[in-house]
Amino acid sequence: MTILIPVDSKDRHQCIISSIEENNAWAFVSLDEGKIAKVEFFDRREDITCWIDAVVVINELEYVWPFMDEGIIALIAPTQKSIDEIVEAFLFKDLHDFTV
Repeated sequence: MTILIPVDSKDRHQCIISSIEENNAWAFVSLDEGKIAKVEFFDRREDITCWIDAVVVINELEYVWPFMDEGIIALIAPTQKSIDEIVEAFLFKDLHDFTV
């Protein structure tokens, strides 16, 4: 399972989710058996060649249609900020669905 998160920096433990338009990097999180296996940072979304299962954004105003067109699930982190908080909420299904 892989999750893509727009973040404000490439510091694994200090970065927080940001708007797609204002992000400084993309955190590509690989999960294995319910745990974070690896976190990679990319400058551009186009640099990611692996399959993405879900993208997590900061609010419902984000432009996620290109992701959805690719079959990627779009979720909203209403209160979660860090990668760890977002992954935990993802695993416990506490993230909000992107309503069309």
